[in-house]
Amino acid sequence: MLELIFKGGYLMIPLIFCSVLALAIIIEKFITLRLIEIRSQKFAERTRGIINGNEDNKVEKILALCEVTPSPLARILKAGIQKRNKSKEEIKEALEDAGSMEIPHLEKRLKILGTIVTVAPLIGLLGTVMGMIKAFNVIAAQGVGEPGALAGGIAEALITTAVGLTIAIPSLVFYNYFMHRTDKIVRQFESVSGEFIDFITGE
Repeated sequence: MLELIFKGGYLMIPLIFCSVLALAIIIEKFITLRLIEIRSQKFAERTRGIINGNEDNKVEKILALCEVTPSPLARILKAGIQKRNKSKEEIKEALEDAGSMEIPHLEKRLKILGTIVTVAPLIGLLGTVMGMIKAFNVIAAQGVGEPGALAGGIAEALITTAVGLTIAIPSLVFYNYFMHRTDKIVRQFESVSGEFIDFITGE
């Protein structure tokens, strides 16, 4: 492994950094999105239980639940409750505004992962160009009679390209996966928000 890194040249340093950063983001997004899904699902179930129950002061109970629940969905419904004395359109607008503020939190660090998807192959391509330049310099200085020196430049070109693609391909897969998962969470928020609007406006 170390031999491969050394053969790839100094451009392997940013490639290694990209790989470590991408792995860290992937692990972090798995954990945070899972926590958000679990907390939002539990919150939605408890909210529906209050709405469908026979208790009094349902709005106040939902507000109290929002206060103690660290979930984007709780913050969205709290924004709607604060407008409960307004019209349906104003409540809906408050929920939408709160939801739009939560989306960047859900997509946090995904732009960095998307940048790695783009940058890693370009760094690999740069390594390819520099490796080929080195190979042609060897040919210009020594002719084709030094296959060992020539192979070093070609090896550097191939290694950086391979490593760049090895980083970019799984990063792209996970980027699309997390974007799909985020969209699914947003749709869940919209569904619960719609139910909440019907409840708070008495429809």
